[in-house]
Amino acid sequence: MEAYDIAVIPGDGIGTAVTSAAMEVLDTVAEKHGFALERSTYDWGSERYLEAGAMMPDNGLDRIESADSIFLGAVGHPEVPDHVTLNGLLLPIRKGFDQYICKRPNKLFEGIESPLRGYKGGDVDLVVYRENTEGEYANVGGREHHGFDHETAVQSALFTRQGTERIVRSAFEAATERDGHLTSITKSNAQAHSMVFWDDIVEEVGEDFPEVEVNSLLVDRSSMDLIRRPEEFDVVVASNLFGDITTDIAAIITGSLGLAPSGNINEANDYPDMFEPVHGSAPDIVGEGVANPLASILTGAMMFEHLGDGEDAAADDLRGAVEEQLADESAPHTPDLGGDAKTVEVVSDLTDRL
Repeated sequence: MEAYDIAVIPGDGIGTAVTSAAMEVLDTVAEKHGFALERSTYDWGSERYLEAGAMMPDNGLDRIESADSIFLGAVGHPEVPDHVTLNGLLLPIRKGFDQYICKRPNKLFEGIESPLRGYKGGDVDLVVYRENTEGEYANVGGREHHGFDHETAVQSALFTRQGTERIVRSAFEAATERDGHLTSITKSNAQAHSMVFWDDIVEEVGEDFPEVEVNSLLVDRSSMDLIRRPEEFDVVVASNLFGDITTDIAAIITGSLGLAPSGNINEANDYPDMFEPVHGSAPDIVGEGVANPLASILTGAMMFEHLGDGEDAAADDLRGAVEEQLADESAPHTPDLGGDAKTVEVVSDLTDRL
């Protein structure tokens, strides 16, 4: 039996609950399809930061580099600033393992009500390719003259030809396998250097994909269009910051952050990929047993597709069970989806369906 080594980082808040729930379901699917998940769990996160002053140990990347994949729960704590959690755990892994693609699919499932009027299951189905290692999240800059009236902060975005071209090319390739439509999101009117550079590379790479229809939108226009006509979006490609904004909008219009998976991917397979739900640690519901595990479970389906040569049948089986559950009005649904079910009830029902 094929066995995959998974580095599991449950993280903070509901991260531990949804990770435990997801792993129970993923083990069921893996066994059904003839492979196993051998897990090593790491207690890295905000609790470690509060106790030891660091989100993860200095040799953290060395300890997980040999894993076949990384599975992350959620990170965040009311007593730890968000920039500490981001720069102390997530960005070191994304950048250290050159996970330059943040892939975030968003689909309105049957049985889920969108906050947008008139949309039903299947009407919205898009995937965002977000550049994940540079752009506006590059830690270039600094602060000077602390405490004085002329205190200064400088934050510079970094765009390289290699970094921009590879994410754009991956998005074009994805568009050829979907509906053949790609939307590039920028702010070229205001950022005349970085974003015009981005536009130029989209145009250059697009010459290799004449069958793909390309549309370029400013981020304010694309945000409006995601609300008023989301059905027109297929594959979206954007820089780090604009991709982050876009995916949160896309997650909400398709029902809930509790249904949104994501993967941080190095397509060259030089390092392990990392998979995580889009939602945060939700400290307001910690310990109540009502966290929606479906984003983590759908994240597991994404992980299956990237294990070995791809455990695609297992991924399809898992997604099919989730979609069947969501479409079933009598099935257990957590409060974020309008129900009153507990996490364990959702897992039990999914396991039965599988």
